[in-house]
Amino acid sequence: MNPYVEAARPRTLPAAVAPVLVGSAAAATSVPDLDLLRVALALVVALALQVAVNYANDYFDGVKGVDTEARTGPRRAVASGLVTPTAMRTATVVALAVAGVAGLVLAWLAGWELLLVGVVAMLATLGYSGGRRPYASRGLGEVSVFVFFGLVATAGSAYVQDERLTLLPVVAAVPIGLVAVALLVVNNLRDIPSDRAVGKQTLAVRLGEDRTRLLFQALVAGSAAWVLPIALLAGSPWPLIGLLALPFAWPAMKVVRTAPLGRPLIAALEVTGRYHLLLGVLLAVGLTGADLAGPS
Repeated sequence: MNPYVEAARPRTLPAAVAPVLVGSAAAATSVPDLDLLRVALALVVALALQVAVNYANDYFDGVKGVDTEARTGPRRAVASGLVTPTAMRTATVVALAVAGVAGLVLAWLAGWELLLVGVVAMLATLGYSGGRRPYASRGLGEVSVFVFFGLVATAGSAYVQDERLTLLPVVAAVPIGLVAVALLVVNNLRDIPSDRAVGKQTLAVRLGEDRTRLLFQALVAGSAAWVLPIALLAGSPWPLIGLLALPFAWPAMKVVRTAPLGRPLIAALEVTGRYHLLLGVLLAVGLTGADLAGPS
């Protein structure tokens, strides 16, 4: 596999796609017609930021010596010597530039206030594992993921359509954000021994193995339970089809509950990513169905 594709961590990319689908579908309940150009631009921004944060994490953890041979997850491009630190830094800048250009066009179309959101998102991308006090090493990575890949990405995708912030996309953002956090939790669960050894105090390291496993289960269960408030707010049973995604998360829940730390947990990451995308697709279909059906 191309090292840049590998470093982009394809298993995590559903975290960028799902919120755009759900946010756009939520906006469709209050706008006459979706602007497909804005949908495409929002998707480019989300994907580019996801790739950028993965590249930045690869770069910073590589040059800081956080990624060592003891790490059991997928290989890192910089730490393994597949990509030089300079090249990975350049790739990070390119990904941020792609997000920035698409974001500028969105701001021109939907409102210049989006520029502030974009700047904060880019700073959060770099601050995750960069700088003197990266917040991922302070147990705050999960909070950032929920905010930016849940609330901001979903509500923002609706905002660029409606040009105002409404309650439905914010509520619909919650399960998407919870599963995005679950992706990070299972990743950090796998890396507890190696992260602890280098002093990286992720939330998983702080909570410990058993409580981190419970946190993952709670996040997945919470993502399913939150479908009900979405249906109630939409005034339609259509969004409840999102519950059909839950059985696809069960294999990941089983693996996280029983598998030892290390490589066996990689399978749970892949399954959780598929659940995330499926939940996003089904919620988008449900919100679209609620819009077409009209008031119940």
